[in-house]
Amino acid sequence: MIDNTGLFLLFVTASISFAIGRVIMHVRKRKKAKQQCIIDQRTARALNDAPPGPPSNNKSKRKRQQQDAARVQADANR
Repeated sequence: MIDNTGLFLLFVTASISFAIGRVIMHVRKRKKAKQQCIIDQRTARALNDAPPGPPSNNKSKRKRQQQDAARVQADANR
């Protein structure tokens, strides 16, 4: 059988190992979330800055597109 000091050292080393592992995983998770946020911002900016597509051949759809473009431009002027 393992004496009390051996059990205590085993417990302490296991606790330290577990704590270090959790800290490493926490740091990785935060770093990944931060990178994902940056990627999301870049893709949103790229979609926002993208030129509009060609006008539709459908008359009502083209009218809606023009209204949306005018609404966006009016919001940008505010």
